[in-house]
Amino acid sequence: MHPGLREQLPIRTVASLTGVNAVTLRAWERRYGLIQPLRTASGHRLYTPEHVELIRRVLALVERGVPISRAGDLLDTEAPARAGAAPRGPWRDYVERMASAIAGFDEPELDRIYEEALSVHAIDRVTREVVMPLLVRLGARWEKVDGAVAEEHFFATYLRSKLGARLQHRMRYATGPRIVAACAPGEHHEIGLLLFALEAQLAGMRVVLLGADTPLADLAVAQQRSRSAAIVVSSSVDPAPGLIARGLADLVQNAAVPVFVGGGTAVRQRAAIAAAGAIALGNTLEDGVRLIHATLKGKGRA
Repeated sequence: MHPGLREQLPIRTVASLTGVNAVTLRAWERRYGLIQPLRTASGHRLYTPEHVELIRRVLALVERGVPISRAGDLLDTEAPARAGAAPRGPWRDYVERMASAIAGFDEPELDRIYEEALSVHAIDRVTREVVMPLLVRLGARWEKVDGAVAEEHFFATYLRSKLGARLQHRMRYATGPRIVAACAPGEHHEIGLLLFALEAQLAGMRVVLLGADTPLADLAVAQQRSRSAAIVVSSSVDPAPGLIARGLADLVQNAAVPVFVGGGTAVRQRAAIAAAGAIALGNTLEDGVRLIHATLKGKGRA
């Protein structure tokens, strides 16, 4: 989620985003003190993006076999990095070394460090703890450091090649629902889309990847011809006027399958996206994939 926003989400939305039902969320709060939501004057629970991230961390611990009663003891030792800050533990070293290689436009060294991280850690963890903080860090340098735009383009080109190869390699193993994924018209930053596609593949989905600056009408055609179960639109920059109210609404009507919007636009224009009939994913990869899976499962397509 965008660090400057303080959204307040009802429990039903958080349940959809994380895959943890409302009864379980309340139990985690009452029995273990894990999640402490805000309260309205009438007593209704409200959650922030930070709560959603905390729930995701609890899920990760449970998936590793940690009893829920012990999860709270481990959360502090596994606290994630703030946006743009260097992560703790081994991740700080990877981020600093890769940032140095990027600043020197040294692709062999960048590749050596990245592959070193992947030889020890799962790619989804490396993406979350190294790649995402690096992208935030490079973006923050654009207006402050000479050559920062070239650095970001250098890293984006490198990542596009590496992630594309991994997507092609894993494509043969995916057996889940097929989804069409593309960048919105005017969106030329593909890295977020590629990272999403990789996360979706890790969850078993088959991704029909269309890339940058894709007309919305073409997404409907691609969905119909590929018989995909959903469409995902990635958008980090503010779309052109009317794109959501008219273009996205037309896509929803013509596609006849769930349409999802991810990236910064999904955070800033959640209400407009919902009014168009689409579903806002935000820009947290794991939660977005969970919400897509839950939506398709509810429609019998997962």
